[in-house]
Amino acid sequence: MIEGSRSFVYVGARTTRERNARGDGLNVYAMDNATGTWRHVQLLGDLVNPSFLAFDRTRRFLYTVHGDLSDISAMAIDAVSGKLAVINRQSTEGKNPVHLAIDPTNRFVVVANHITSTLALLSRQDDGSLGVVIDLVKLEGKIGPHRVEQPFAKPHQVEFDPSGAFIVVPDKGLDLVFTYRIDAEKGKLVLATKPVQAREGAGPRHVAFHPGGRLTYVINELDSTVTGYRFDPATGALAPFQIVSAVPDAFTGNSRAAEIAVSGDGRFVYASSRGDDSIAVFAVDAASGRLTPVDWSASGGKTPRFFALGPTGKFLFVANEDSDAVVLFERDADSGRLVRTDRTVQVGSPVCILFGMPA
Repeated sequence: MIEGSRSFVYVGARTTRERNARGDGLNVYAMDNATGTWRHVQLLGDLVNPSFLAFDRTRRFLYTVHGDLSDISAMAIDAVSGKLAVINRQSTEGKNPVHLAIDPTNRFVVVANHITSTLALLSRQDDGSLGVVIDLVKLEGKIGPHRVEQPFAKPHQVEFDPSGAFIVVPDKGLDLVFTYRIDAEKGKLVLATKPVQAREGAGPRHVAFHPGGRLTYVINELDSTVTGYRFDPATGALAPFQIVSAVPDAFTGNSRAAEIAVSGDGRFVYASSRGDDSIAVFAVDAASGRLTPVDWSASGGKTPRFFALGPTGKFLFVANEDSDAVVLFERDADSGRLVRTDRTVQVGSPVCILFGMPA
């Protein structure tokens, strides 16, 4: 991406009283990639809890789950303005869809239904519209020990590996990380390999792949740790090799880890924790993939449920849900460290940030 060019930014939010939310829908911004400055473009206000966002493979269409409900929406993106227009909405045949992803062929959408313990596979049309659910898979296993957070299976993410052959699914309720694949001919989700067991009570939440495709890192919500796994691109099998704390060793409070990302050059891993309200920085050993803590930065607000690296890798943006703000950090490419800037975008209950194509 050209330094100094503009990108469109899409910010999802919580909107309902049940979530004590102050969000007003899905907001669109234009960003100067050189400075990280945002300019508001559009509010799509008729959406309830547009809480996670994903592009199709052409980046001409945007999809959002409606958290705590039972459906997802498809939208067309205007290439010039970045504005959104709703195409249609479909049921996920489950409760509280929390994450979605589009397969490499652009024919299918995979959704994690958090409360009903299912993965849904929907068809997708060339005009960007969503078809109905064509497969629904229920995740099963032994539930974890946390009485409140682990009453049943709770898939929290559906993330394709870099090759697009496999879908990795961290399950917070079962302390398992599943790997699925799509049988495109039959329109079915198929378990690719035996799920890998996380530490008891860890609560696997989100996963981020190393750009090399053979390492992946899972943020565990309930014990605020990061687990490193070796990933077999031929079978989709995961093998753990390290667990590290996502919070500083001096932190003694209650913290629930949230998001994880790997820098584009594969040298650093970032992880957010709520309660501690911090962003951890880890250096990645080039030979082993093992993580070494570099620093912890205050998130600049309360409850950093989500963060995202900008298109150039120069900036990191933190969505502090309970401070109603997206805070901009500059990132040192050599050390990986973060420095908070004075730039903040006020947006109610932000929970997802997605960067579009340059314009």
